[in-house]
Amino acid sequence: GVRADIFLSSSLLMAQNTQSAYNLLFLLVRICPRLGWMGCEQPDLVGDVAFIAVELDRVILEGPFQLKRFCNSMICIFHFFLNKFLQEWSPSHNLKSLRKKQLAAREAMARQTVASDTEVSSVESSVISLLQEAESKSELSQNISAREHFVFTDADGQVYHLTVEGNSVKDSARIPPDGSMGSITCIAWKGDTLVLGDVDGNLNFWDLKARVSRGIPTHRSWVKKIRFAPGKGNQKLIAMYNDGAEVWDSKEVQMVSSLRSGRNVNYRILDVDWCTSDKVILASDDGCIRVLEMSMKPSCIRMDEQDLLEPAWCPYLLVPRASLALKAFLLHQPWNEKYSLDVMNIDYPEDENIKNLIQEQLNSLSNDIKKLLLDPEFTLLQRCLLIARLYGDESELHFWTIAAHYLHSLSQEKPAKPTDAVILQEQLVNPLDICYDILCESHYFQKFQLERVNLQEVKRSTYDHTRKCADQLLLLGQTDRAVQLLLETSSENAHYYCDSLKACLVTTVTSSGPSQSTIKLVATNMIANGKLSEGVQLLCLIDKAADACRYLQTYGEWNRAAWLAKVRLNSEECADVLKRWVDHLCSPQINQKSKAILVLLSLGCFTKVAEMLHSMRYIDRAALFVEACLKYGAFEVNDDTNILFLKSCLYYARGLKLLGFRQGAIFYASKAGEAGKDLLVELKQLKGEAMEATEE
Repeated sequence: GVRADIFLSSSLLMAQNTQSAYNLLFLLVRICPRLGWMGCEQPDLVGDVAFIAVELDRVILEGPFQLKRFCNSMICIFHFFLNKFLQEWSPSHNLKSLRKKQLAAREAMARQTVASDTEVSSVESSVISLLQEAESKSELSQNISAREHFVFTDADGQVYHLTVEGNSVKDSARIPPDGSMGSITCIAWKGDTLVLGDVDGNLNFWDLKARVSRGIPTHRSWVKKIRFAPGKGNQKLIAMYNDGAEVWDSKEVQMVSSLRSGRNVNYRILDVDWCTSDKVILASDDGCIRVLEMSMKPSCIRMDEQDLLEPAWCPYLLVPRASLALKAFLLHQPWNEKYSLDVMNIDYPEDENIKNLIQEQLNSLSNDIKKLLLDPEFTLLQRCLLIARLYGDESELHFWTIAAHYLHSLSQEKPAKPTDAVILQEQLVNPLDICYDILCESHYFQKFQLERVNLQEVKRSTYDHTRKCADQLLLLGQTDRAVQLLLETSSENAHYYCDSLKACLVTTVTSSGPSQSTIKLVATNMIANGKLSEGVQLLCLIDKAADACRYLQTYGEWNRAAWLAKVRLNSEECADVLKRWVDHLCSPQINQKSKAILVLLSLGCFTKVAEMLHSMRYIDRAALFVEACLKYGAFEVNDDTNILFLKSCLYYARGLKLLGFRQGAIFYASKAGEAGKDLLVELKQLKGEAMEATEE
């Protein structure tokens, strides 16, 4: 149930191998983010919150329902021993009038306490202070007991009306069941109108003031939900069925509009509610949320029928084949002397309407983007990054961002053969964004982790927080600071003895053979007995981080192993750990090859990346990546890389041919060597036939 700033939910926990259940009610107050819970022995069927968010009622599946008040704690104030099915709170209450009366009483009391012979200025100040004091005291000591109403039905369809005021609950009235109604499935109440729905699709409208009812058979399926529209005097309601929804006018008792799955629409409605007083909102099984007018007519129109002020760039509005052809056209144009954004001047034998739509998309690009695409100095990697952003392709965006960073770093290392210090300085100035975490350079990643621990250390306020900081500092090799944190443990703390011994161990550990052997033996035994984290810490103390990473990977802690390798190992040892992680990611059980490719990029294994892209059928990405690697000198020139280049050109040419992008296909087929000869002949033959058909 939801009311104002309060959200109520329930959870049913079934005990293993028994018939018993344990139920929890969760209460979240948005104003003061505090989560309350209440254990119950019996499972709940449903719960609802009163409109002024003071009471809630629980429906127990087998047993009485309960009415509860929550302020600082949950207190059961009412039990009704009846098998209750459905309930609804009335939105009307007397809270506003009570508050007005209470405020008037406070002002009167404050004025009476002011002395008549006091100066005017002192009178005004004292009135204000007394009002504030009275208000604060009232808020602390007084509890407004508003009168609220709610109704519920039993198994026979009889309606009960209860009045709740403070801790008092009165049974006000009962409405006998309607003989034409089946089992009640939902109920809604607003003003003097009460509406019931049943399993047979019948709606029963009760005029509570006149005490008359009217049953309407809708000839629909089970009524799943009824909601009144918001707004004073607005008596419209929406009813949801298994096969659709209807809007009704409860004042006139007539249907306003209807929506039926399979007839009006091809989607199934999962939930309904009111968005505003005259608009409904639908959630459907196709993953969409639709806001409709009260007429419930489809409000969607085609993009090409909209009168837009400016053209909208959205390549996904094109048919898939045309969208992919547009992407290939924007990515690379090596067959032209200069780049062009005119699709009409290329060899693309497609329907004129399709070409016009593609050209409209090209024209909708901003002038800044057009300028970049037409710039001959705009590199292939920059183009791939820009097109990934334009197409909203997150996978390609991550791939090309990491590829561009490490290929650029490689190109800066090779020509002048600078020293390691110069390379390190360059990588620190332009590091990979830290959002890529373990994929960043080791020195930058370690620097960031130290800053992160220092920040956490400043904010620590509990022992657990301090202990986590100390553990992290030990793994990072910051033993002096870790010892200081361990020595801060209070003597009253249960971990005082262990932390003191750990501080002594960290301070006195030596690199001698017997000492290392003993610590390694203890660490191995601890890991074997389930204390993996403690064993890893001991191994890091004696500079055995490589062994610690192997243990972490053996026990399935692959991310922790990669983290430790980045902050403690040299480049060769770190690469070994990450390559084992890549093998794990590529295994059939895990099958996260896209993530494995990003790890390989960070390791500089560009040939392996190209081979994996081919095996995953990322044809265009593989061809463009191979071309970029050749430009940056990332591949060694040998027979294997030559075969890889020819294969990537051939596959890309075939892909462009399927898209109808003949000009690009001819270019890449000509670069595929002997393997592309047959395809090149076929493409030229198709081009000749097209030219003959045009002349005729």
